[in-house]
Amino acid sequence: MIGIIGIVIIFAMVFGGYVAAGGTMGIILKSLPFEMIMIGGAAAGSFVLSNDTAAIKHTLKSVGKVFKGPKWKPSDYRDLLCLLFELIRLARQNPVAVEEHIEAPEASSIFGRYPKIAHDHEAVDLICDTLRSASMNYDDPHQVEEVLEKQLEANYHHAMHSSHAMQSVADAMPALGIVAAVLGVIKTMGSIDQPPEILGKMIGGALVGTFLGVFLAYGFIAPFATRIKAVIDEDSHFYKLIREVLVANLHNHATNICIEVGRQNTPHHIRPSFSELEDALKAVKAEAA
Repeated sequence: MIGIIGIVIIFAMVFGGYVAAGGTMGIILKSLPFEMIMIGGAAAGSFVLSNDTAAIKHTLKSVGKVFKGPKWKPSDYRDLLCLLFELIRLARQNPVAVEEHIEAPEASSIFGRYPKIAHDHEAVDLICDTLRSASMNYDDPHQVEEVLEKQLEANYHHAMHSSHAMQSVADAMPALGIVAAVLGVIKTMGSIDQPPEILGKMIGGALVGTFLGVFLAYGFIAPFATRIKAVIDEDSHFYKLIREVLVANLHNHATNICIEVGRQNTPHHIRPSFSELEDALKAVKAEAA
């Protein structure tokens, strides 16, 4: 919703100010389709040229993040802590029993209680791989922590590709606008024998290309890239929480301490309160009993 409001504000302020200053939309509207074909087509072509099919699909899918916002909500962080609490407690009580949950999470009754998390392959793989490492009696928890850190960095780098791809297009748009404007000037020079009022409209139409290139770059595409990055950064806290809790577990801290370490390392605006998490964990214990 906030993304739509931003778009409305951009259009209202730019074109509202232009009309209020005495400008007419006729020249812009007449030139718009042709300039958009040149600028938008060149931008789309350069985007396809510089990315493979998977990256293109990933980038187009990421555009939805601008309007949807972060995938993980505060309630999901609470559920994640409850899930990790159940798994860690079971692993310490019965290491054999936890294997069925980490080897086949899609059939696990524990994961099944948290369907949104269970359907996220990155989160499930991170949890299961780390618990599997713990069951192999790693002597040095720092080894596992380093592996987790590298895995998180790789996943983050992959997720950020869409933001980088869109920013590259934004950087190119002003230059593509100049290309369209130059073509408009070439067209105008071919009609140099026309009267001034006709030449004025033709030059105005050519300048629409420069306007569109700058307007689309800094009014839309670059903000989209920035917003996608912000959402990815926000969602990355979810996976970092998994690392914090499971590394604390590898250091043999008490289960409640492991969960509290994760809660404390969650940013304040998405962190479940101590009492809220305590109530959720009590419900988990009651259900298990």
